[in-house]
Amino acid sequence: MRKLGRPTAQRQALLRNLATSVILHGRVITTEAKAKTVKGEVDKLITLGKRGDLHARRQASAYLLSPEAVQKLFGEIAPRYSERTGGYTRVLKAGLRRGDAAPTALIELV
Repeated sequence: MRKLGRPTAQRQALLRNLATSVILHGRVITTEAKAKTVKGEVDKLITLGKRGDLHARRQASAYLLSPEAVQKLFGEIAPRYSERTGGYTRVLKAGLRRGDAAPTALIELV
């Protein structure tokens, strides 16, 4: 697992924020390492959404930061991927960031 140069609690908060943003907005531009790390989390959340039962909804709402994201995950996103067995997100390289030349990437729902 990538540690992203942060203590555990900060890293978990960062990943929860990014996952919530990806679900709400569909795409987010961030660093490559963060995008590759959050990809697995978003895929797991979409799999929970496909299950669709109460326990899965509660697990997703414990991870995501806004009720709107949970509603969108179970109402719009998960039904869209009902036929797909995995690979719900894509990471595309987006060049270097202007301030510090960090490699950036776009993570989006397929």
